[in-house]
Amino acid sequence: SADALARRESLRHSYGFYAFDKRDPKGHTDNAQLLAALEEVHANAYNWLISRSEHDWDDLHSFLPIARAHNIRVWVTLLPPSESPPKTKHFSEPFRLDFEKWAAELAALSAREPALVAWSVDDFAYTLKTAFTPEKMRTIIAAQRKNNPKFAFVPCVYFKQTTPTFAKNYGEFLDGILFPYRSESTTAGLTDATQVAPEVKTLKQRFGADFPVIVDIYATRHSRLGASTPPYVEQVMKLAYPVADGVHIYRYQDKNNPNEREKHDIIERVMGSWKLQ
Repeated sequence: SADALARRESLRHSYGFYAFDKRDPKGHTDNAQLLAALEEVHANAYNWLISRSEHDWDDLHSFLPIARAHNIRVWVTLLPPSESPPKTKHFSEPFRLDFEKWAAELAALSAREPALVAWSVDDFAYTLKTAFTPEKMRTIIAAQRKNNPKFAFVPCVYFKQTTPTFAKNYGEFLDGILFPYRSESTTAGLTDATQVAPEVKTLKQRFGADFPVIVDIYATRHSRLGASTPPYVEQVMKLAYPVADGVHIYRYQDKNNPNEREKHDIIERVMGSWKLQ
């Protein structure tokens, strides 16, 4: 349908980063600093994580007009049950684990603020048997599309989880996948960039050639797999760009932090080269 095409198109050529956490003294996201950080690395997309702060939802509302004025596409990522209390300290506020309510509210917001193009659930496939059964997803997606049929759902799903069965049972609900790359088809880790093209190709075989796959690259260390190196981040960016429908960097790298500056500079240089193509 035209709406399905519009949802997919809104995801294509999404280049940006995820989870900027500079705040003002009152705990609100510093929108001016966020915009400057996005423009510095030539990003056209930002993945807004609603997680640790009670202000995240209100701050999103204040950022969207700024994003629209600067042609930044905004996604919203929510915490799944596996990353919410009692397992952690924080819910995504204010609707917590009511994903039908989130879907309806985010879609209504996106109808008013066109910079908001998509929403995502982190680690989506870990709770398919409880929170996200196909029956529940049918209700959630219906609530979303009722309020804005052009608003996209693009959950975070790992390679090992994107089985043919998953594609068959969930494909109708997804407009794309946010795909955190960890070379899971060979040896899981953050050292081997060479599997990104074959893994994206496999996903497109399972979901369809036109199905948007946005590669998410770990610039920040992973709890289990450790840290990535600057050359690795550069290599994955360069290998992902020709095969993926977009590239997001997890998480923001701060040029004023000596531990992050080298990765920041690589992201700025490589993303900047994409804009010229």
